[in-house]
Amino acid sequence: MTGVVEIFVGLLLAVAVLALLARKLHIPYPILFVVGGSLLGLIPKLPKVRLDPELVFLFFLPPLLFPAALFTSWRDFRANLRPISLLAIGLVLFTTIAVALLAHHFMDLPLAAGFVLGAIVSPPDAIAATAIADRLRVPRRIVTILEGESLVNDATALVAYRFAVVAVTTGSFSLASAGGQFFIVGLGGILIGLAVGWLAERFHKRVDDAPIEITVSLLTPFAAYLPAERLGVSGVLAVVTAGLYLGWRTPEITNFRTRLQGGPVWEMVEFLLNGFVFILIGLQLPEVLRALSADAIPLRQLVWYALVISLAVILIRILWVFPATYLPRWLFKTIREKDPYPSWRHVTIVAWTGMRGVVSLAAALALPLMIQDGSPFPGRDLILFLTFIVILATLVVQGLSLPPLIRWLGIKDDGAAEKEEREARLKANQAALARLNEIAERDPAKADALQRLRIEYEDRIRQLESYENADGPRGLFSSEYEHLSYEGLQVERRIILRLRNEGVINDEVLRRIQRDIDLAEARLRQHQ
Repeated sequence: MTGVVEIFVGLLLAVAVLALLARKLHIPYPILFVVGGSLLGLIPKLPKVRLDPELVFLFFLPPLLFPAALFTSWRDFRANLRPISLLAIGLVLFTTIAVALLAHHFMDLPLAAGFVLGAIVSPPDAIAATAIADRLRVPRRIVTILEGESLVNDATALVAYRFAVVAVTTGSFSLASAGGQFFIVGLGGILIGLAVGWLAERFHKRVDDAPIEITVSLLTPFAAYLPAERLGVSGVLAVVTAGLYLGWRTPEITNFRTRLQGGPVWEMVEFLLNGFVFILIGLQLPEVLRALSADAIPLRQLVWYALVISLAVILIRILWVFPATYLPRWLFKTIREKDPYPSWRHVTIVAWTGMRGVVSLAAALALPLMIQDGSPFPGRDLILFLTFIVILATLVVQGLSLPPLIRWLGIKDDGAAEKEEREARLKANQAALARLNEIAERDPAKADALQRLRIEYEDRIRQLESYENADGPRGLFSSEYEHLSYEGLQVERRIILRLRNEGVINDEVLRRIQRDIDLAEARLRQHQ
């Protein structure tokens, strides 16, 4: 038990230190976590930590996919369903087939084992894509497509992986049967996700208690994933479907306490699990090297294999994305009219963002040691090594080069989200002001309170209307307003701290006032 506690504390320390270093170096933290984990894994005296595939699939994957789906805009996801599907289904299957043929031709892997490798390295990682996309100022549609792809592609890859492993272990495979099962597995996962989402919605409607609701929210991804996997359908699609459903319904069925408290809880869950996962990926390097030492493959040959597969994974995505973007528009007028040709610069970013991650490594580690006739699984250790190298290469090469590429291409945020937010706030404030005017006509006795509220709403409306033009600043408030508000809040904070230190107020009063000040500052900071 002591060893487990020490490992957990060590992982927490590593997450904090590496995240701080990533912030200082302006590097996406998944990259530094993997590199740091690899270096830690090579230190001789440290305890060896093996990443259990079951731990990834049952403990890490559901709570990481669920908030990504929960905070995804259903409107944007649905509007971009065609490009998301082409990437999450079409590209994953295309990559699986292409890598299988390359591995069979260049490495003499049996074709079925090549399909296993292809399925393992085919899906870009949801965690890596989100972590890197969120910190880049690019048009919202690019982020929506990348995040939407990463939500669904794991399901496609894991189903293909399941069929490929069965083909290797049993020596038999039926394309017609696999196609039918693929449809059933996907549809079954979606139906279970909808059922779990509906049940969770009923619960949130009837219970008005933030801690209990947040606890149920944390349980929801497991409630979707576990039954789906036990029934032989896609647990990934069940989690994603439940997340998308509840993401659409949550603003209507939860109160302000649940929303204010639930958001930070999920942020911390995501941050810690992301850190643990990517550091654990790096810590698997010793096991990968130990497994390879038994195969006695020459180093030059290993480097050649790793280079071929890594380049193939990157180039296959590029070769798919450009035709998949422009060909449907060229062939079908309806698509072209509804969704005109995008800039080649935007397509380049989507083509280059293909970082692999934990699902690939977990799938490689989960490969059986033996096949049905008792012989070793063909190429298992080589598949594990190549998977690790592909994860490292795509994270480091593509992850580090993405920000310079965006700057070189001159891609900037189109401001669509800020514009929508301003318009929505303006309409909401105008409606609230109209409601106050109605109340004033019916109940003149409330004139003083109504006048104070009117002044506040009218001021907000003036602020929002003055920045509606395209040439205005991106924020919702003027820089002068933000600066003066911040100065006032800082003075308030200093005074209440002084009063606490002088014994005029106790800590409970301090925390209540400080919370109000913090919320006011957060309202300013989130728009900077």
